[in-house]
Amino acid sequence: MAVKRVRKLKFAGKLLLLVLLIIVFSSAFLLSNFSLKQDKEKKEPVKEAVKKEKYPKKYSFNLFMVGDALIHSAIYEDAKLDDGSYDFKPMLEYIKPISSQYDIAYYNQETILGGSDLGFSNYPRFNSPDEVGDAFIDAGFNLVSLATNHTMDKGESGVIHSVNYWSKQKGVVWDGQRTSQEERDKVRIYECNGIKYAFFSYTTWTNGLETPSGKEYLNNVYSPEKAKNDIDKVRDQVDLIIVAMHWGTEYSHDVSSTQREIANYLSSLGVGLIIGAHPHVVEPVEYINDGKTFVIYSLGNFISDQVGIERLTGLAMEVTINKVVTKEETTVTVDSPKAELLYTDSNYGGKRNFKVYPYSSLNDTILSGYKNYYNEYKSIVSSYYPELTFGLSRS
Repeated sequence: MAVKRVRKLKFAGKLLLLVLLIIVFSSAFLLSNFSLKQDKEKKEPVKEAVKKEKYPKKYSFNLFMVGDALIHSAIYEDAKLDDGSYDFKPMLEYIKPISSQYDIAYYNQETILGGSDLGFSNYPRFNSPDEVGDAFIDAGFNLVSLATNHTMDKGESGVIHSVNYWSKQKGVVWDGQRTSQEERDKVRIYECNGIKYAFFSYTTWTNGLETPSGKEYLNNVYSPEKAKNDIDKVRDQVDLIIVAMHWGTEYSHDVSSTQREIANYLSSLGVGLIIGAHPHVVEPVEYINDGKTFVIYSLGNFISDQVGIERLTGLAMEVTINKVVTKEETTVTVDSPKAELLYTDSNYGGKRNFKVYPYSSLNDTILSGYKNYYNEYKSIVSSYYPELTFGLSRS
């Protein structure tokens, strides 16, 4: 029995020695691999997890602009259907193929969309059907100026209906009318193709129809202090500030001293683009403040039933907004302005059949002597900026 016990102990000793040897060799192997890995990491620098940003970064969007939707009774009666509704879309059929191609398309809603309950009406106190807005949205217009001398034509009720209508239109940016001071003072920042912008609409005219005391938010009447306060809130948060100005002298192709004063003041505040309305005829365009601001003094009427070729002729403009980001700075410019003249045609007697045509689509049957008119209004528009190109890139 003693011999067997000795043998068992010898076997257990050998097994223990073998286990110890395995542990020693395994540890040595692991330490060796760890050392090799450290040496390799010292020789090979760690690759950066984040890719280096490439500069310059470039962003852009294109902007199309037309003037006043001045909806006289002849226009809305022409758009009236048998069921009592209205359809203005056929009036824009030659414009939609152009306007719908742009990232942003702007127009001025001169006459308020005050609602059918108040009764549709003509000059001097207008009220237009909601279907006017429907037609412009259908044609791709998504930037709308609402502050005009006709904003209060139907009082507070008209403004409330207008704001309710525009508030329901998804993807449409608008300004110039609000239903509370809180809404009027709210900071609104928009973005298109990586470019942030702000949009304000002001009027210098009210036709004597002042807003009720304490409800000045209904119509955004311009003052230098108001504009500065608005712009100061957004200037450091956006790349571009656009201002629609209802200003100037009706039926005058000349730029007034007040227009120039306001334009230069807005430019000094950092406004990059000023879009003018109210004269109902075209006025010049130009860069001011060493090219920092592009000003369209008046786009004239887009559609109306006013008398005279000069009041049936409007201006369409396009510009490209470019943003270039380098390591050192961000630069935003309003570039490549291009122009086209527009004409509102209609018959007289019976169905008027209102249509807005680009001058490039006219002939002497539609407008006799149209080439002479084209040259006349072209010279007015380009008088301050002779380099202006006529002919839209997307027409």
